[in-house]
Parts: sequence; structure tokens; C-alpha cells
Amino acid sequence: MTLEELDRIVAARAEASPDESWTAKLLARGPEKAAEKFGEESVEAIIEAVKGDRTRLASEAADVLFHLLVMLRAREVPLDDVMAELARRQGTSGLAEKAARKT
Repeated sequence: MTLEELDRIVAARAEASPDESWTAKLLARGPEKAAEKFGEESVEAIIEAVKGDRTRLASEAADVLFHLLVMLRAREVPLDDVMAELARRQGTSGLAEKAARKT
């Protein structure tokens, strides 16, 4: 599965009734709740990374990606915008990119 496919799934679920879809229910609670859930999933992934449990880390990373897309949708930021930013950064070292952000 690609991020684009997952984004289409999130979009479809967002259109469902909040009584039938976790995604719709989360979005109905507002962007702050979507961001909070993304943060919770991120922390869970960090914990599994520290523990070194590869299977659990993969599972939590899947949750992080899913909830990142929900959070982006809650703020009407298209995945294409994120991918365009990644493309813009391609070919620039991480150190140079970070230094450029400080100016």
C-alpha cells in the first residue's frame, strides 16, 4: 500500500457517518483532537522504538502514518503538499536543510 492509497482510504472514511467510522468520528471532534491522537500514536511508536520491538514498532508506525493523514485532512493540508515539500528538499543534505530553516 502507498501513502496515496492510504490517503484515499482516509478520505473515503471521512465522508462516512461518525457513528460508522473512527476517522469520521475523530474528524468531527475537530483538528485539535486529530492532532492529539497523532501525538499519542507517535509516543507509542517512540516507546516501541526504544524497546526494540520491531513488530510492535511496525504496528505503531502504521498508526502514526494513518493518524498523520487524518490530522492533515483535519487542517485541509493535501498529501500532495507534503510530497511536494519532500520533493523540494530532495538533493539537499539534512544538515544544510536544517541550517536554512534557522535563517
